[in-house]
Amino acid sequence: MIRFLNPEILWLLALLPLIALWRGRKGRVAAVEYSNVEIARTVARETRSRPARWTTMLRLLVATLLILGLARPQYGQGRSEVQASGVDLMLAVDVSGSMEALDFTLDGQPANRLECVKSVVSKFIEARPNDRIGLVAFAGAPYLVSPLSLDHQWLQQNLDRVRIGLIEDGTAIGSALATSVNRLRDQPSKSKIVVLLTDGLNNAGKVAPQTAAEAAKAMGVKVYTIGAGAQGEAPVPVKDQFGNQRIVMAKVDVDEAALKKIADETGGKFFRATDTDSLKKIYAEIDRMEKTTHAVKKFSKYHELFALAVVPGLMLLGLTLGLEQTRFRRLPGV
Repeated sequence: MIRFLNPEILWLLALLPLIALWRGRKGRVAAVEYSNVEIARTVARETRSRPARWTTMLRLLVATLLILGLARPQYGQGRSEVQASGVDLMLAVDVSGSMEALDFTLDGQPANRLECVKSVVSKFIEARPNDRIGLVAFAGAPYLVSPLSLDHQWLQQNLDRVRIGLIEDGTAIGSALATSVNRLRDQPSKSKIVVLLTDGLNNAGKVAPQTAAEAAKAMGVKVYTIGAGAQGEAPVPVKDQFGNQRIVMAKVDVDEAALKKIADETGGKFFRATDTDSLKKIYAEIDRMEKTTHAVKKFSKYHELFALAVVPGLMLLGLTLGLEQTRFRRLPGV
């Protein structure tokens, strides 16, 4: 990084083009008499001599270099050391078929639940650069999208690839929670958290939600649960036998009691997200509740660069003065 210690001096550079314009138009008073006025008029219309132009350019270049030197340019070398937060966080996201319901919006347009969740989760990840974060997706069974990692760019890429229909349909809430907790089990972190989002009832998987919640409590894992989706009915895209897609109103149901019980059992909290705005607020609230202050150490060292401008400027000034007294020397009054 390059900075100027006295940046206000750089304003003097704005005067140099005006000086160059003024010097280019101004002529010296002639000291030689001409017998013919037409000759004098012709000379008056001529531009300045080539040697004069060269010396003017050299003087302007000298002024530029000296101004830059007086502004004190400095080259800085800096680095920061940020301590890791000590928070390990697993995100469990439902990717069952019901997540295709179009009761959310994205950028003002109707969008399915999963695309909105991915958008909000992506911003949640960005807001926590010093946490190790992992991702589990689940439908009829859970699968690991990303293990715990500080490489959030790689995590975001994997999040973007999450799709509905990659595994058998269903909603295995208990198995998804058990998989997430298992990923946190042997970690030495001071805070272990699972954020589980679903829009349905547990109807698949080999582990009951209550059993997974008890395991989480035993291992010191706090679970925040989010029930996503509108109450009652929601528009869902379906395809008919000819492959044409149409929108139908389908009954949706979230097992709020089970999700609240999981959160209470582990010391977490249950949230209900019925639209995109409430979903954003929920993840923002979780972010605030689980924020850890990070120690940041910054080191900076600056090297003076003014000599790189002043020394060439003084050398050019000496060259200019020497040329004006020798090769570019002018007659008196010319």
